[in-house]
Amino acid sequence: MAEAEKIRILIVDDIADTRDNLAKLIGFEPDMEVAGTADGGQAAVNLAKKERPHVILMDINMPDMDGITATEIISNTVPESPIIMMSVQGEQDYLRRSMLAGAREFLVKPFSADELINAIRHVHELEKVKRARYAQAAPAAAAPANPLAAAPGARQSGQIITFFSPKGGVGRTTIATNLAVALHQSTQKPVVLVDGSLPFGDIAVILNMSPKAKTIAD
Repeated sequence: MAEAEKIRILIVDDIADTRDNLAKLIGFEPDMEVAGTADGGQAAVNLAKKERPHVILMDINMPDMDGITATEIISNTVPESPIIMMSVQGEQDYLRRSMLAGAREFLVKPFSADELINAIRHVHELEKVKRARYAQAAPAAAAPANPLAAAPGARQSGQIITFFSPKGGVGRTTIATNLAVALHQSTQKPVVLVDGSLPFGDIAVILNMSPKAKTIAD
């Protein structure tokens, strides 16, 4: 694969051995390369702005600026660089806070090389799809408006995006939640997020929300 096509990855962790080990695992992949390393959140923010990596591996606990704070800043300033959060804590609260900050994936340490590489490829592909959709939408937005479509009271058609997998624990809720939040932020329009697992869905937990009325399951 051509050098320009490689997935460029920024590694952020305050432990040097961890940074080295992650760099070695990435080095085994012919289509990936390390764009840089940082030992803290502030350094990660600065490097992300400079290098514009395709994917960022972010540790959650760091002394100067924690990974959640750094993720929130980078998600707002370098939104084209998706972030994979890494943590020894796998509690729901850490996952929820990471997703709200803008992380696309959450890996609990220790994780295998396959889990790492698969997560990198996954978030990179999602970002490519998102960019392609934005590129397709841009010409339509710039085209002259249809007078009929712009008529007062006219109803605009929506779009339904479905995430499905017969296997549990593959990240459907995480992906769907992140996409819904991103769509709302980019379009400033209402987005409806529905968890098909009505009695057992955990989207409300990730978003730290509780129903104000009866749910569909009720």
